[in-house]
Amino acid sequence: MENESQKSKKELRLAELSEIFSGVDEEQKKLISPLIDEVVFLEGELDYLKTLPQIRVHPQDPTRQKITDAARLYKKRQESYMNAVRILLSVLHKVETSEQDRLAELLKQFE
Repeated sequence: MENESQKSKKELRLAELSEIFSGVDEEQKKLISPLIDEVVFLEGELDYLKTLPQIRVHPQDPTRQKITDAARLYKKRQESYMNAVRILLSVLHKVETSEQDRLAELLKQFE
């Protein structure tokens, strides 16, 4: 179960991401809102997985090492996180581009 500091950290991060995407069209917001929630969830998972051992060292032979299940899970979660962030960034890029296009149109009127 989440403690209060973890919960408030997630709420702050969700608010921060929501603010970043405040300029996005309402229809796009409906579409990306679950993805924003997923990014916040994955960030929490990654933070937790970082605290777990990533390799297991043989007690008699330190040159023999194995990757733990936590390390494998971290890698999978990291890939999911990066894919979600790429999608969100592409949405932001489209918003910025459309705003730049509008600015360019307004500037053309003054030429």
